[in-house]
Amino acid sequence: MRAVRLHEHGDADVLQVDEIDRPEPADDEVLVEVAAAGVNPVDTYFRDGSYAPVDVPFTPGVDVAGVVAETGSAVEDVEAGDRVYGTGIGNGGFQGSYAEYATVPTDRVVHLPDGADLTEAGAAGVAAVTAWRALIDHADLEPAEYCLVHGGSGGVGHAAVQIAAAVSARVITTASEEYHDALGDYGAETVLSYGRDDLADAVLEASDGGVDAVLDHRLDDYLQFDADVAATGARVVGIGENSPDPAFTNDGAARSKDVSYQFMSMFNTPDLRVPLRGVAHLMDVGALSIDVARSYDLEEAADAQRAVMTDSFLGKLVVEP
Repeated sequence: MRAVRLHEHGDADVLQVDEIDRPEPADDEVLVEVAAAGVNPVDTYFRDGSYAPVDVPFTPGVDVAGVVAETGSAVEDVEAGDRVYGTGIGNGGFQGSYAEYATVPTDRVVHLPDGADLTEAGAAGVAAVTAWRALIDHADLEPAEYCLVHGGSGGVGHAAVQIAAAVSARVITTASEEYHDALGDYGAETVLSYGRDDLADAVLEASDGGVDAVLDHRLDDYLQFDADVAATGARVVGIGENSPDPAFTNDGAARSKDVSYQFMSMFNTPDLRVPLRGVAHLMDVGALSIDVARSYDLEEAADAQRAVMTDSFLGKLVVEP
């Protein structure tokens, strides 16, 4: 079979397509014929070694969707021919979906309903599960609450907008002007340009004085902002930052309103199958659609990894073997 592999850490040029033996599933694994594999920034971190170095040769890719070709001897709830999707972030480090076949532990995949598209599911994993964990598990988002999603056009952001809308929250998000209409179609009540000078005032006006929940992917830019636009008792969930030293300029804005902050990592997900099943249900009933901005074949994996770090697009990128 064909698989994208790196034989040394480095930039995207180290990725190459090799012809290798098809893997055999371990007792608790399934062998998936890959239909689509999401392309995520985390894939590039494993490639360049900025996360813990990996043993080489190594096939990247943590998100996967496809059809089960074979099951391990201890697998009971999945059969050959089943459609599945999943992600390896959390509880360790499954990798290997940039390939024609990939072995995946059964605690990281779930059945994919017939109403869900395989390509979209391949792109869903990290992004949609992060959004689910942030808004459902940590923010405990409720109907009619105001929810601010920073960066609504991103992979996590556009999934978060739809998940928040699916629980009947009132969604406010930020994005470049070119994505405003699409995010409105995805369920955002208010879409604001993130670069506007009066952004805080606009958020406060749109939320009748303050938001109840915030999903923040750039804490170094918005930690203080979140406090300033929060309602009393608001919950802020931080999923990332560009600089590892976010700080308040006035923490009184948070203390005076009893704002709660939850910093989360997908690596700590107790059971990936729980949010995966929730996301699958939303895709099945049409409440969540993963926008696949571009698709790449295996030979274009390097281009995909460059694009995920440098280009502006709505939604996700995928590799389709």
